[in-house]
Amino acid sequence: MNSEDQLVERTGQAIPSGSSGRASDRLRLGIGDDAALIRPSAGTECVLTCDQFLEGVHFLANAHPPDSVGYKALVRATSDIAAMGATPRFFLLALALPAGRTGAWFDAFLRGMGRAAGQMGMRLAGGDTTKSARISIAVTVLGEIARGRVVSRAGARPGDLIYVSGPLGPAQLGFELVGRGVSRLPEFRPLLRLHLYPKIRLELGAWLARHRVPSAMMDISDGLSTDLTRLCRASLVGARLQAGRLPRVRIPAPLARRLRGLQFDPLQMALHGGDDYELLFTVPPSRAGQLQRAPGFRELTPIGEITRNKNILLVGDDGAAKPLRPGGWDPFRRK
Repeated sequence: MNSEDQLVERTGQAIPSGSSGRASDRLRLGIGDDAALIRPSAGTECVLTCDQFLEGVHFLANAHPPDSVGYKALVRATSDIAAMGATPRFFLLALALPAGRTGAWFDAFLRGMGRAAGQMGMRLAGGDTTKSARISIAVTVLGEIARGRVVSRAGARPGDLIYVSGPLGPAQLGFELVGRGVSRLPEFRPLLRLHLYPKIRLELGAWLARHRVPSAMMDISDGLSTDLTRLCRASLVGARLQAGRLPRVRIPAPLARRLRGLQFDPLQMALHGGDDYELLFTVPPSRAGQLQRAPGFRELTPIGEITRNKNILLVGDDGAAKPLRPGGWDPFRRK
């Protein structure tokens, strides 16, 4: 049986952290004390976000690899930092586990979270552990950004162009494959990558904020239809999207044949699928030319424009415009 202190010790060893003997000039106190003590960099502001990742709501412990659960728990929380244009620095981890998940499952979970922390240059500053009937993960991330450079959801203006940073729907396709029990087939494993190990746009978000290109920005975590609605509400505007411009997931022919009869609509997954963590941002036309120097420029796609009318419309290939309702992820929506 593992004690709480042993779990904390294993966590500090597996994840880049501020555990005893590894504190730095920035992280003055970390794991092993009552609270963390962090010294901010000169000329910066702190950006804070928190995110929950729950068994049975966001992942299935018996279907999703534990290293993916650890990796994704940190990455999805950190995506909100990218959406503000900031750079992630430290995080807190609150973890509740059944006793049966404190062995091999926990070690694999830590490997995944440690890999994500290493890739993003983050350090674990502290947190809490306890026992629970189901796995519950809560991550708080602290990021930094130069004063006055943060990008919020509230700055979009009529005439601004709407961009997304990459294809929409791959994570939803991966989720569907896990849910339908075909995720273990070797030929389909590449299609699970963005669902299990999402890629977030930290470099792009920081570049956009540093060069003051976007008027508004957020990440797509709950689906384009839902998150664009949130951005428009915050900015008191509407939007007009072109369905034909949406970069969408491609469904390989072998998969389509195997799952014949099931409804896998790439457009619907692009509009309503969650977990993509691409950036959604608006740009005044006068600044759009600057995007040619942005990291990952070739993946940036203009998909529409902001309108004065507060409705959100989707223009089909036939030119007809229809209202686009929020249809993305909502944990409280009845299934």
